[in-house]
Amino acid sequence: MQELHDAPLAPLTTFRLGGPADRLVTATTDDEVVAAVREADATGTPLLIIGGGSNLVIGDKGFDGTALRVATRGFTLDGTRLELAAGEVWSDAVARTVQAGLAGVECLAGIPGSAGATPIQNVGAYGQEVSTTLTEVVAYDRRADETVTIPNAACDFSYRHSRFKADPDRYVVLRVRFRLEDAQGMSAPVKYAETARVLGVEPGDRVPVATARETVLALRAGKGMVLDPDDHDTWSAGSFFTNPILGEAEYDTFLARVHDRLGPDVAPPAFPAGEGRVKTSAAWLIDKAGFTKGYGSGPARISTKHTLALTNRGEATTEDLLALAREVVEGVRHAFGVTLVNEPVTVGVSL
Repeated sequence: MQELHDAPLAPLTTFRLGGPADRLVTATTDDEVVAAVREADATGTPLLIIGGGSNLVIGDKGFDGTALRVATRGFTLDGTRLELAAGEVWSDAVARTVQAGLAGVECLAGIPGSAGATPIQNVGAYGQEVSTTLTEVVAYDRRADETVTIPNAACDFSYRHSRFKADPDRYVVLRVRFRLEDAQGMSAPVKYAETARVLGVEPGDRVPVATARETVLALRAGKGMVLDPDDHDTWSAGSFFTNPILGEAEYDTFLARVHDRLGPDVAPPAFPAGEGRVKTSAAWLIDKAGFTKGYGSGPARISTKHTLALTNRGEATTEDLLALAREVVEGVRHAFGVTLVNEPVTVGVSL
């Protein structure tokens, strides 16, 4: 287990932002992860868990405590059963399942970060979510001081949410297990309209699983959502805001605001989100509120490829990023009466 003091954290995040940690511990086995967590809990030391760093906004002052970098490795495929150590690179794991001809996570290709983070956020994209194929999570329960196995039904999954996100100081994910599908080299049914259109198929059709993955990677790259150290449009956390989910009355009020601002014939994106609830597009709201691609004149700007990504152009501070995020939130609220919620976890700062 490696230990550093006054250790920079910015290089461990996709934003390349944030100050140092008092102490940085890198754990390469489950036992090392548990030992580091137990030590922090026993001494009352604040603890920050870092995986791939793709969903973190760390304050410029850094972290006053122990940052634990989970660098465990482990990929086990037994038929259609997949087990990943928390520190496995998610995009690499997806590529290996596709290479094996298995379906279920191919549309989650190119998502940065570690496997252990996927159930926390119930990561999803292009019509798939990890909750669809995940069977159980092995985690260290800090409250009970024991390792537990939590089945899918007990994970309380919903849109970009889970019991792990709801109670962030209780569980440390160690392993994730999935049941994939052997569809003779074909993908899961294509659900996302944009993906189906690009593939030239109807929603519900299947395509070769490798083709689905390659198509999603191309779509993500076109939006600056595939990590590239030479492209500042990818120095981000991907989607910075979640898509708002509105009740019926909220949606009616929102629709009236849209018509007042943009005209009676304008229809915002709307998708069913459960009984009496409608999901709309954060990217659409941001754009129509006047924050177009490339917006900003400082070192933190909206991506030139996608309005949902806030980016570090190379010299930004976390405060630069937060100032931009607050401007966008206030602008969308003023224009449409909808309050955007940040998707990345903030450390030592808030919107």
